[in-house]
Amino acid sequence: MNYINEDLKMKFERTLAICLDMNGCPNRCLHCWLGDLPNHKLNDKTATKIVKLFKPYFENITFYSWLREPDFTKDYKARWLKDNKLSTIKPKRFELASYFTIIRDPEYVKWLKAVGTKKVQLTFFGLEAMTDKYVGRKGAYKELIAATKILQDNDIDVRWQLFINEENKDEVSHLLDVAAENKVTDIFVHEGSCDGNNRKLYDIRINKDNIPLKVKPYYLNYENLLSESECIELLKDDDSYFIPKYKDEIVIYITSDLNVYFNFTNPSAAWQIGNIEDDDISEIVRKIVAGDVPALKFARSILLSDLVKLYSDSNSDKVFSLEDYKMYLLNNYVDDKYNSKLQ
Repeated sequence: MNYINEDLKMKFERTLAICLDMNGCPNRCLHCWLGDLPNHKLNDKTATKIVKLFKPYFENITFYSWLREPDFTKDYKARWLKDNKLSTIKPKRFELASYFTIIRDPEYVKWLKAVGTKKVQLTFFGLEAMTDKYVGRKGAYKELIAATKILQDNDIDVRWQLFINEENKDEVSHLLDVAAENKVTDIFVHEGSCDGNNRKLYDIRINKDNIPLKVKPYYLNYENLLSESECIELLKDDDSYFIPKYKDEIVIYITSDLNVYFNFTNPSAAWQIGNIEDDDISEIVRKIVAGDVPALKFARSILLSDLVKLYSDSNSDKVFSLEDYKMYLLNNYVDDKYNSKLQ
């Protein structure tokens, strides 16, 4: 194996987490930071092939057979065993499960319990019509309520995640009452990162002053929440570069068309590392380790203070975490640079 230099050799020793979109997702959420990826089925041979390709280059690999919806397949039990077998560091369950499967397969919740699932997170966007609209599927709200009871009846704790914006803020307040009626006490509210499909919803991003008083105690990291104008004040004189990087394991997303992306933000052309079928694996690995994609090259070419000058709105009170705002600014710049390069 030929390494570019000793620094890159050290980076190969980090764990690589591979998230492969093997089965797609039943939902088409309007806020999804992963965008509108097509649903295609990938077979076991493809999963095994991908792991084998990367294995010579990384000391440890964790393999996930899902990118958007876990266990969205009839053979979820066998698939979980295969994921574990392909991994040198075992995959985690996190707090994620397929509520689509929970209400359609009575065995699924029992299996979740058997593999050690302690808590499952469910996502709402408002009351029935609003949640169905944002999930992109009629009946989603009723399924979420039903899944809540099924999980509780099987001694699995439930956490409700409530996305908020200007369109649904009043309904999010009402959802707190619905949660109480369903004996759900573990709740958090947030605005979501401003990338992928959620960047298209920038115009209705919640204003800081418009967060309902009733919602504030449940708002995620409310004490650190900033308005866009406050973010601007913090960054307008910042002459550093915002270059996303990994602290521990490297995480890549592989879509059903076998395109490979970093997981820093939504999978777009400027963030694409390569394609499993079209590109040599050694070149894909080199790009992963070196951060050699157009988006990161653009990130290294512009100061945060200049991003603020180009893309900020000093009159805006839309809420952001500071890191999410940096990524929002960078993605605007990346899109402009990448699109102009294509013209």
